[in-house]
Amino acid sequence: MVSETGEKQKRVVGLFEYVALTTRSKFGLRVQRDPSLIGLGILGRGELFNCFHPEHLNEARILYEALIAAHSFDDFLDLSHQARDYVNQGLFLYAVSVAILHRDDCRGVSLPPIQEVFPNKFIPAETLSKALVDAEQHPDTEVDIITDMEFVGNILDPEYLLSYYREDIGINAHHWHWHLVYPATWRADITGKTMDRKGELFYYMHQQMCARYDCERLSNGMPRVIPFHNFTEKLHGFSSHLSSGISGKHYSSRAEGLILQDLSDVTVQDMERWRDRILDAINLGFVTDEHGRETVLDETSGIDILGDIIESSYESVNKSFYGSLHNWGHVMIGDIQDPEGKYQTPSGVMSDTATSLQDPIFYRWHRFIDNIFLEYKSKLHSYNKDDLSFNGVEIVNVQLKENPDKIVSTTFKKDLLNLSYAYYLDRKGDIKVRYEHLDHDPFTYEIAVENHSRKTKHATVRIFLAPKYDELGNELSPNELRRLMIELDKFRAELHPGNNVIERKSSESSVTLSTERSFGELLHGEGANDNADEFCSCGWPQHLLIPKGNSRGMEFHLFVMVTDWLQDTVTSGHSQAICVDAVSYCGAKDQLYPDRKPMGFPFDRIIEAKTMKEWLYPNMEDVIVTIKHH
Repeated sequence: MVSETGEKQKRVVGLFEYVALTTRSKFGLRVQRDPSLIGLGILGRGELFNCFHPEHLNEARILYEALIAAHSFDDFLDLSHQARDYVNQGLFLYAVSVAILHRDDCRGVSLPPIQEVFPNKFIPAETLSKALVDAEQHPDTEVDIITDMEFVGNILDPEYLLSYYREDIGINAHHWHWHLVYPATWRADITGKTMDRKGELFYYMHQQMCARYDCERLSNGMPRVIPFHNFTEKLHGFSSHLSSGISGKHYSSRAEGLILQDLSDVTVQDMERWRDRILDAINLGFVTDEHGRETVLDETSGIDILGDIIESSYESVNKSFYGSLHNWGHVMIGDIQDPEGKYQTPSGVMSDTATSLQDPIFYRWHRFIDNIFLEYKSKLHSYNKDDLSFNGVEIVNVQLKENPDKIVSTTFKKDLLNLSYAYYLDRKGDIKVRYEHLDHDPFTYEIAVENHSRKTKHATVRIFLAPKYDELGNELSPNELRRLMIELDKFRAELHPGNNVIERKSSESSVTLSTERSFGELLHGEGANDNADEFCSCGWPQHLLIPKGNSRGMEFHLFVMVTDWLQDTVTSGHSQAICVDAVSYCGAKDQLYPDRKPMGFPFDRIIEAKTMKEWLYPNMEDVIVTIKHH
């Protein structure tokens, strides 16, 4: 018997099935419009929805606020069906997804995977075309049709070595979903829900993306990312081979050597001015709102304030003065091929949160953004003994259980993406694309901790990973390692007096998505959860927890730290959070971020020690592990 939540799940998922295809209005049927939907439909159907353009985001905000404000679940569904018939398809998908994630009566309901709703955002056009042709030509409609996907480009482009990473479906879906959980246009005064540390999460999630990408580059013998730093520099070319499943238009390619150009709504000079104003604020130590009031960028909230300003979220203290540096950067790069709109060329992949990670410029742009945050962090004092130590607690040893050589193996594995819920071909068998992705063997941390006190202590265990050497084979200093440290896990543990052995599986990571349910499962009400800890689809893919390493075996620092949970926690009770998957990147839904420490602690500030050994306290341990790619 399907539960009430399961019934809701089936009704919600139906909104997304064949969302890009013809609607009732195309057949001359009258589409009723509720007064709350007046003013929508500005962005034409079939146009590419730009996840960073203020006009597109504003229309999406109007829609998701109307859907969130619907009095009942049935009213919400009715409004959604009305909007589905005439608003832009991509905008509809974005707004309805935001509403589902944040409506109280949708708790326990999961969003269908974006890659099954709009596979064109993840699969090259030539692969999709071949899959659909194969399906049409196959006489047996009961048999599944499987088409292989190849990565875009070839070895003439050095960046081709990282195609497997940039084109990974999991990380692109993660980026799309994160921006649904934390929309830049979110208005707490309208929705009644405040998103704790949203600006800091914007900083940290993208900082971790950059660190992860640099680790992947080093794994492939490539230098670390050179940050974007000059608004007049020539950019490398890029072609994604992606197309819109709605209009048939291709995401625009970028020719080699183009530079950013003024758009009708923003100029290059605006971007330079906003950058300089933000850097000035960091150097002065405060930001100024539109009434001239100053807010100090202190150790506690400064990073959160900056995150809101740089993204230009609704919480920005002075949007007209500090501008929209991050979002307009995405738009400018996406429109670089046709900045004046002379040829009506669609935007490039940088215009979409589901596709932007495929472009190498994404990581250069976000290293530039991260450098601004780094400038602020450099103004803060380095952590001292009181900040870093945990009195009476000592880490004795760190091992990988059943793996005394401390070797983690990675390889490429095959997986399937189902196209059957995006394209209707009147057949019972599924249409699937087979693709490769990086994966690793599962492992278990075994952490031996000595509690020298006579009382049980509650601890937060923090685990990070970073490469030992740079691209030239030089050993990285602790301060250089900071920007490469990938957070692998963060969890609570009890330390009884005496010896303690903590075991933790890699699959339990606080940064990764524990599971993902297919469109078909959700369509039949499977996986819906009436409990408070329901799946929320926000998190790093489990198969990309560990960098690739290399065939010889690449050495990494595995850093483990134990801190006082009583000083870290933000609540005194033990109430269950909802959406507790991947809390490090996604927070706990509708609750305070479950860690009082700055995100990335203890690597978010300058480390003055010359070696890791010199910097360590008894409650820390740094061991060398090897990642070997087969």
